[in-house]
Amino acid sequence: MWQAEVRVDLDAIRHNVEVLRAGTTAEVMAVVKGDGYGHGMVPSARAALAGGATWLGVATLAEGLVLRKAGLEVPVMAWLLSPGLPLHQGVEAGLDLSAGTVELLDDLVRAAGRVGRTARVHLKIDTGLARGGATAAGWPVLVEAAAKAQADGHIEVIGVWSHLVHADVPGHETTDRQLAAFDEALAVAERLGVTPPYRHLANSAATLTRPDTHYDLVRPGVAVYGLSPVPGETFGLRPAMTARARVALTKRVPAGQGVSYGHTYVTERETTLALVPLGYADGVPRHGSNIGPVQLGGGRRTIAGRVCMDQIMVDVGDDPVVAGDIATLFGPGDDGGPTATDWADAIGTINYEIVTRFGSTRVPRVYDGTAGVPPVEVTR
Repeated sequence: MWQAEVRVDLDAIRHNVEVLRAGTTAEVMAVVKGDGYGHGMVPSARAALAGGATWLGVATLAEGLVLRKAGLEVPVMAWLLSPGLPLHQGVEAGLDLSAGTVELLDDLVRAAGRVGRTARVHLKIDTGLARGGATAAGWPVLVEAAAKAQADGHIEVIGVWSHLVHADVPGHETTDRQLAAFDEALAVAERLGVTPPYRHLANSAATLTRPDTHYDLVRPGVAVYGLSPVPGETFGLRPAMTARARVALTKRVPAGQGVSYGHTYVTERETTLALVPLGYADGVPRHGSNIGPVQLGGGRRTIAGRVCMDQIMVDVGDDPVVAGDIATLFGPGDDGGPTATDWADAIGTINYEIVTRFGSTRVPRVYDGTAGVPPVEVTR
C-alpha cells in the first residue's frame, strides 16, 4: 500500500514525441535534463526515443554520463559546462558538448588530446537571451578558433545553436530578430569555413508554432512531458505526470477553527478537514498555501492553510471523505481534476517548475505504460 506517489505515463511521453515529430521535417532532440523534468531521466529518454526522437539533450556533463552508463548510445548533447570539469570523460563517452567561449573550446581541445579522441562540439551564439554563447562581436573569434581546431583534428563542429527568448508568445517580434541574428551567425561561420551538419534553435514552443526556426534539429523539453509551453493551447499533448496521496486522517472541526501554521485559513462553519501527506519537502510549492488545487472526494478543492513540510490540509465540508481516499494534486485533467498548468496559474509560475519539484526520494515514482521499457530477458 502506498501513501503518496508520482505516476509517470511513459506511453504519454512517446505520444507527445510522436506529435512533435509529426510537425517537423527536422530531427528531434528530446530534452531530459533536470531528471527528465522530474519524470525520471532514463525512463523518459527511452520513451522519447520510442516516439521518434533521435537525439537527447541535457544540461550537465554528469547527466550526459548517466545516459551513457544506462546504455543509451544515441547522440547526447550537454551544454552547461563550467571550468574545471572532467570534460575528457564526456569526450571519451562520445557526448556532444557546447562551447560559447574560446576558453571553453580550448578546454575541449585539451580534453580531446588527453583521451585521443575527436571532441564533438556545438558552437553557441547568443542571439538575444544574454545567457550562454558568444556575442555577435565575439562570434568570429570563436568560429576561427573552432575552424583551426577542426583542421588540426582535435574537434568536429557538429552544430551551431542558440536559445530563444519569447517563443512561448507566438509571433513575438523578438523571435524574428533572433532568427535574423542566427542566420547572420551561420553566414559568418560559413565564410570562415565552418558548415556544421546541425543548426538548431527551436525549443518546445517554437517546435509547435514556428516551423521557420526548425532548421536541422529541434529541442523540445516541456512538451515531451505533455505540458504546453503556450498558454491556452494543448496541441494534442498528454500530461505524463500525476501526483497524488492517500488521505491520512479526517476530523470534524467547529466554525472558527484556524488551520495549519499561522491560522491563515479559518473555517466558516463546522466542517471536515482531510490531512494529505504531501508537503513542500515532496515538491508541493509553499506558495500554494490557501490557493493550490486538489481533487478529492469527487470535487476540486483548495488547500486550507499553509503548506507544511510533510502535509497539507483540505476542507471538504460535509462530503463523505475518509482516510484512505485519494487526493490528486495534479494529473492529466481528464476527469476535471487539476493539472500542473492549473497549479502554475494558481501560484504565478510555469508548469515546468511544478513537475520538476517532484523529485523527492520520499515519494516513489511509479511508471505506467511500456514505451521504451527494455524487454525482460527470460532465462531457462
